[in-house]
Amino acid sequence: MSDPLDGKTFEPVIIGFTCNWCSYRAADMAGMARMKYPPNIRLVRVMCSGRLDPTFIFKAFASGADGVMVTGCHPGDCHYIEQNYKLMRRFILMQRTLEQMGIEPGRLKLTWASAAEGAKFSEEVTNMVEEVRRLGPLNWPSAETMDEWMAKEPSIETEERP
Repeated sequence: MSDPLDGKTFEPVIIGFTCNWCSYRAADMAGMARMKYPPNIRLVRVMCSGRLDPTFIFKAFASGADGVMVTGCHPGDCHYIEQNYKLMRRFILMQRTLEQMGIEPGRLKLTWASAAEGAKFSEEVTNMVEEVRRLGPLNWPSAETMDEWMAKEPSIETEERP
C-alpha cells in the first residue's frame, strides 16, 4: 500500500512482546537458522507474556506502532504455570477496548510459539506485517499533537464538594 502524499510504500512498524522462555527463543532460532521474515518488527523480551501489562500495548500504539504482536508459550506449557491463560483473558479485553477506540482487530495479534518453532515465529511475523500493511498506517495523533490539542482546550472546572 502506498501513501499518495509522499509516493513511498507504507512499511508498518510492529512491536512484538515475546516471552523470555519460548517465543523469544523461537525468534532467536529463526535468526540462527537464517529464516527470512520482515525487519518491521521490534522485539521486546518480557519474562512472561502473561505478566505483560496491557498499558504497554496501548502505549505502543500511542507511540506510533501500526501493530502489536504478543507471543508466548503454548497454553499448558507456561513456565509460570497458568499465566498464558491469564493473557488469553486479557487479550480479549484489550481487543474489545482497541475496537472501541477505532483500532482494527488485525492490528493486535496473539501467537503461541515454543522455543523449537522458529519457522512458525517467522511465518507469523510475515503474516502480521502483511495484514498491517493491508490495513495501512494507523495515523493516530502523536503525543506532541495531543499535548498541543490539550493545551488549546479550555479546562473543565469541577464543582467543589463539601
